[in-house]
Amino acid sequence: MPPLALAVMSTMWRRALKIAGTVAASAVGGYLRKSRGGATPVTSPRTTPGTPARTPRPAGTSHGAGAPATRSRPHARPAGPRRRGGTSPTASPGEQQVGAASRTTRAYDVARLGLPELTYSPSDDDQPDPGEVVWTWVPYDDDAARGKDRPVLVLAREGAGLVVAQMTSKDHDRDRADEARWGRHWVDVGSGAWDRQGRESEVRIDRLLWVDTVAVRREGAALDARRYAAVADALRAHHRG
Repeated sequence: MPPLALAVMSTMWRRALKIAGTVAASAVGGYLRKSRGGATPVTSPRTTPGTPARTPRPAGTSHGAGAPATRSRPHARPAGPRRRGGTSPTASPGEQQVGAASRTTRAYDVARLGLPELTYSPSDDDQPDPGEVVWTWVPYDDDAARGKDRPVLVLAREGAGLVVAQMTSKDHDRDRADEARWGRHWVDVGSGAWDRQGRESEVRIDRLLWVDTVAVRREGAALDARRYAAVADALRAHHRG
């Protein structure tokens, strides 16, 4: 048979086979649709036609096949009032000590316990001692849940802590009568290294506090023996009466 005739017949056979394949595929599709009640395939809302659907990842595996499961992060703690005495993760050691004071500082009940032994004994030993001025957290009179970082005069050691009296640079000589009406009484102690501005200070004698030794910052300042004795005498006179 001539080559030209062979080429024509080959082309005709390929076209015939292609048409037969299309007809067969259409017939099979129609049969399957009838057997399923005429339902049409539904694609997943997360997939688009022509793209393979994602196979759900089994529980306990990570993105890599067979990788161990990663522990999920806990839900964030709901917002609320900050715990008294809490400190930020970046707080300095001194700030952390002041924060700890809010959990340990409490009123010292002189009426029930009496005054502690008042003995002047400052010492250069990196420990707060009677006669020294240190800084700690002092609760407000009207709200013990709130307070302020203040200087205090260490009066005595009591158990595992210290009995202290708060100090202020505010001049209460001007409103002494008004302060006394509210039960607040102060004694002048002059200025010292505890105040960088060199302001005159006063010590409150009607309200004493007990604070844990780890909750104070030692500043290296102290009253002299004469001024400490004046505070001790004022404390005895006030609480005796």
